[in-house]
Amino acid sequence: MRRGLLTAALAAGLGFATLGSAQAVEIQYWQYLYPSRVKAMDQLIENFEKANPDITVKQVTFPYANYQTRLVAAKAAGQGPDVLQLFYGWLDNFVGGQLIQPLPSEDFPAKEIESDFFPIVTAMKRDGKYYGLPTAVRSLALFYNKKLFKEAGLDPNKPPQTLDALVDAAKKTAKHDSSGNLTTEGMTIDMGGQDHQWWREVLVRQFGGQPYTDGDRKVAYDDQAGLKALQYYIDFDTKYHVGKPGFMDEAQAAFRGGKAAMTIDGTFRLGSFADIKSFDWAVTELPANADGTRSNYASYFANAIGSGVQGEKLEASKKFLKYVSSPEAMKIWLKVVGELPARKDVALTQENLNDPILSPFIKALKYAHTTMFVDEEAQRQVAIDMVNRILLENQDPKASLDQAAKAEQQIIDRQTGK
Repeated sequence: MRRGLLTAALAAGLGFATLGSAQAVEIQYWQYLYPSRVKAMDQLIENFEKANPDITVKQVTFPYANYQTRLVAAKAAGQGPDVLQLFYGWLDNFVGGQLIQPLPSEDFPAKEIESDFFPIVTAMKRDGKYYGLPTAVRSLALFYNKKLFKEAGLDPNKPPQTLDALVDAAKKTAKHDSSGNLTTEGMTIDMGGQDHQWWREVLVRQFGGQPYTDGDRKVAYDDQAGLKALQYYIDFDTKYHVGKPGFMDEAQAAFRGGKAAMTIDGTFRLGSFADIKSFDWAVTELPANADGTRSNYASYFANAIGSGVQGEKLEASKKFLKYVSSPEAMKIWLKVVGELPARKDVALTQENLNDPILSPFIKALKYAHTTMFVDEEAQRQVAIDMVNRILLENQDPKASLDQAAKAEQQIIDRQTGK
């Protein structure tokens, strides 16, 4: 009899335990695979789960090249993530493909977003609705190898501040073997990295033009300013022989390996460059033109809520999204990844402004532009192809520029229904 009562009690207890565990909500967070970003998100998830013991967050990552494809496939199978990361330049494709849903305005008021975050966050807004919020923002800077500067007789504490000085430093720091082959780049050449942003939003403007008009819906770089900017860029290879596409596969690898004196990259590279032990490196603002005009490109990855999320998962997802876009999360992200906080008051602290590594990126946010891509990947490929036709196929620069402008306009028109 007692045994029967004990069995019944255990069964009842098990039933209550099962019921209690069933009340916990699990959501999935997807982002592309980048070690420092994954590490930072693991820490954020741990903190969030401690504060919200009724919610479990599972992080799922994919290689960058496969990330968007996996999202589309998951959506088709009805198994998409609850919260996901997306580059701001993918927004139109994600909205059009019904991968994400607008953020509830009662939980994420537009007025508060535009008051607290840097203005570039409005790139996540369509028809008055926000579709995502960033944890961090990014700008570009010139990274340089102090060791190679010293070897070339340059002052490692006085990096180039003008476009002409950049060329001069690249010529002095580049190294060649007895046959004239490049062994150390003075300046990296990598349109597949961040150079397409440098050319489009920085050099074109510094040579007197603008990359687009009509809200970034009409290509405008196919003019003399765009051609001068393109010529300046390719001259590092064709005229000065101080940089070469494909050198050590990619620019960041060449710089990390001590085989490039200078490279242009973003704040997201700070975390991965931090473990370089073979030489000292530093950063400075992107060089100005002869008139002192500076420009930069600012971007970010945002976090959004999947289109099919509803009910208790939606409530959990909103809580998680609020946390990963909170000041606490941004401070952690800055420390682990190196990307700047997306909230102005978290980024613009005196400590950050005095930091020799962070300050060039923060200063750049004041004059940076954020391209309103309709298809970032396709538009980036246009720039890559443009330079490859010149450097690998000996196409005339003006002809390649015109071809690029036409191809990109077709992408924009197709995506915007024109």
